[in-house]
Amino acid sequence: MIGELAALGAALTWTASAVLYKEALSKARPVPVNVVRLLCTSMILLVCLVVVGRFWALASLSSYAMWLAGISGIIGLGFGDTLYMVSLKHIGVARSVPITCTYPLFGLLWAILLKGENVTIQLTVGTAAIVVGVWLLSREERTSVPNKKKIMVIGVVAALAAALLWSISITMVDVAVTLPETGSLDYALAINTLRTAAGAVALVIFAPVIDRKPGFLKFERRTLLALIAGGIVALGLGWFLLAYSFLYIPGSQAVPISSTTPLFSTLVGITLLHERITARNVAGSVIIVLAIFVIFII
Repeated sequence: MIGELAALGAALTWTASAVLYKEALSKARPVPVNVVRLLCTSMILLVCLVVVGRFWALASLSSYAMWLAGISGIIGLGFGDTLYMVSLKHIGVARSVPITCTYPLFGLLWAILLKGENVTIQLTVGTAAIVVGVWLLSREERTSVPNKKKIMVIGVVAALAAALLWSISITMVDVAVTLPETGSLDYALAINTLRTAAGAVALVIFAPVIDRKPGFLKFERRTLLALIAGGIVALGLGWFLLAYSFLYIPGSQAVPISSTTPLFSTLVGITLLHERITARNVAGSVIIVLAIFVIFII
């Protein structure tokens, strides 16, 4: 039960962080937002690791575990999360989060392509349902807003690309925390810290190329606080909870549970962010979550 609760906790933290990111993105661009978030969070995690006396776990990681954690952070947190920020800015929490939460499907596709796993009836039905769910969420509503269609397309494509990168990143984390030498809470903390730092370093290097506008890292105090809080909640707590759940239940169970975020994000979009939620948005979110459970749980 610990593993299931940890995975569900990850879903809840990612919902909370999406609200904080949306607040920051209303006044800043996706790339600098992610740079500041990753830098601040990685420094906080490193300090916490030292304070609680667990830095030894980071220092004693095998080179293989370090490579897995580092590359996972670069792919998932550096580039995947930047695309997620782009999606949030363009289409909002209620649409972006459900689409990005299709990452378990991509993970399963890797298993089929790389490991030769069988294509089952559940997979076929679930995949078709996810496609329908994404279609419902990406439907453009009639509006007089200029370039609305272009904005919608950018947001949806960015969300799907983020889901693709997250699937690779999560698979690597699963392998890293379940190695014989890293199967403990201390190492889960160390791996999560390392991947966050790796994502920060990579994005700092590539950011000037991706975003060349002046005033690159100038933020208001409120925006900076929202980013730091969101980073701690999502990266410090959320990803740790997911990595921790891998110690108790298989990734095939933990990942679908963690992808229930769309249900919470839809409620948050309505109640806190006052986003315009239609019956299609709600139906799309529910269909995606149910489809993932059909594929992985039933």
